[in-house]
Amino acid sequence: MKTLKKLVFLLAKPIFLFRKKAPLLSYIMGRILVMMAMLFLLGFAVFGLMALAPGDIVNQVMIQQIMSSAEGRANVTRNDLTGEWAEAMRKELGLDQPFYVQYFKWLRQVVVHRDLGVSLISRAPVSFLLGSRLWNSVLLNLISLVLITLFSFLLGVYFSTKAGTKTDVAVSFFALALHAFPGILLLILLQLFAFLSGLFPVTAYPPFPFHYAPGKFVFSYAHHIFLPLLAAFLGGIGGTLRIVRAMMLDQLGQPYITSLRSRGIAEWRIYLVHAFRNTLNPFITGSANMLAGLFSGSLILEIIFAYPGIGRLMYEAVLQQDVNLVLANMMFISSLVLVGMVISDICLALADPRIRYGKDEK
Repeated sequence: MKTLKKLVFLLAKPIFLFRKKAPLLSYIMGRILVMMAMLFLLGFAVFGLMALAPGDIVNQVMIQQIMSSAEGRANVTRNDLTGEWAEAMRKELGLDQPFYVQYFKWLRQVVVHRDLGVSLISRAPVSFLLGSRLWNSVLLNLISLVLITLFSFLLGVYFSTKAGTKTDVAVSFFALALHAFPGILLLILLQLFAFLSGLFPVTAYPPFPFHYAPGKFVFSYAHHIFLPLLAAFLGGIGGTLRIVRAMMLDQLGQPYITSLRSRGIAEWRIYLVHAFRNTLNPFITGSANMLAGLFSGSLILEIIFAYPGIGRLMYEAVLQQDVNLVLANMMFISSLVLVGMVISDICLALADPRIRYGKDEK
């Protein structure tokens, strides 16, 4: 027993020394290990849930053949879904094995060969399908995040100076209304506006590729994406504006603000340099959740406005039970959220020197 304790102590001693010398770096490495464990469990859960769903992708393929092919209507019946052809196809795709065996095979393929596999429907590489849609979703959500963050801070700080006035009451009312308004209804109303007015396209992506005419594509993309961006902006600005305003009012009531004013510090410096900086901590903490909310909300946006992003790709993959494509999408979005949380922790340490991720020795 003593030998085992000594062995554990010898193995743990370098870790404790590393945490003492580089607390932030050790914290980040610990978070990365936790992130990898969470992604592993998430993938396992996705495979299990897809296995519990009725039917499988072979059924989807056979039904498509029955419905689309005249020859299929004549020669293929629904009884063939459980016949030799279907069983052979399930064996070829590995669907005849338990879901955990399929998952570990997929995991080995990703880790060892760095290959996400192929789509079970289109037979195209999953990495190609994701790459063709990834930039569209990232661009849309990054623009939304920048606009929401910028305007929420500017308006939140400004209207905190108008606390108690009629303008402040009106803005608070509209911010609460926007925050409570259903996002899907807002998207439908904006699409109806585009259809009835003819001022904007009802789709959110130009009908020609970028390499065809780069300059024309940029202006056409801005025209097509205006209403979806407006919907994402209006859906996010209400909640963040109220949060920033409330945090600013909380800081303005602190004793250090009274002390600064007694010294004759200019009001703009009190608002922008001192009070504003102390509102960054909770906002940075919630930034990862905001980005996750934008990506999850863009799923409905991409479906309604026919935007070719990974959200729409995910929706189509779930309907077709394309497990490889579903898992790759889920892993990407979850990785993005978890990485965003690690980055927010690093930004917290940089923005606030009071934050320490390790105990200082006295």
